[in-house]
Amino acid sequence: MTYKQIKWLILTIPTITMGIWEYSRHKFLLSYISMDLGNWLAPAVVFLASILFLHPLFSLMEKNQAELNEARSLQAALQEREKISRELHDGIAQSLFLLNAQVHQIEATQNANGIPLQAFRENIHRTNTYVREAIANLRYPADPVAIPWTQAIQDLIETIKKETDLSFSVKWTLPENRLSAKEKIELLASIREALVNIRKHAEARNVRIEAQVTRNGWECLVSDDGKGFGSAPARDNRYGLKMMEDRAGMMNWLFKMERIGNETIVAIRKEDIV
Repeated sequence: MTYKQIKWLILTIPTITMGIWEYSRHKFLLSYISMDLGNWLAPAVVFLASILFLHPLFSLMEKNQAELNEARSLQAALQEREKISRELHDGIAQSLFLLNAQVHQIEATQNANGIPLQAFRENIHRTNTYVREAIANLRYPADPVAIPWTQAIQDLIETIKKETDLSFSVKWTLPENRLSAKEKIELLASIREALVNIRKHAEARNVRIEAQVTRNGWECLVSDDGKGFGSAPARDNRYGLKMMEDRAGMMNWLFKMERIGNETIVAIRKEDIV
């Protein structure tokens, strides 16, 4: 039933009910019901008819309005996803393409000055792949069954699994609606950086990823049972940490990396401002 039909039914049902009551009262019930009693019963009849007929119509109208609001929210979310994907493509992806072209130029001129070009190219290609995957995930409509951003994290884990023998344990109870679109991008990038560091330096077997709501915000932990970040090459280790620290600082998050027992734990926390 359309909104217009519901509106006209709501407007006409009380009028029709009153007309039928008055006609029936004067035609058939006048000898049984006095004028005063009939006048008192008229509002009661209209009220009963409203409860019987109008209440379901109002419920149907509320349902239609809720579906309309949900459709608007979905449209707004899709527009935001398209905006983010466009920003990724126009910014990061284009910059990586330029860097890759510069590497080819260095190779052609044989003026690399000792730069490990193959490793450089592989890192650029891997990063470019991650960006393109993010663009694709943002551009395609959300799966109504799976949470799209949580699915992006799962896809990242599956990619790492294909490249390593790491075993993953994931406990993710942080609702997606607790994060803004930018927070999702930055947190996913931080998790990816933590996993890249584990893959390159930790020599770990098991990785644990946890995210949950806390009393005054939320936290995300990435833990591994490797040999620790202190054994990584200083330059690489500091660069990866610096990237995560910069992201956390930009988002006003708390960042901490520590060694507890046999585990290295990367912790990112957000405390809500009251």
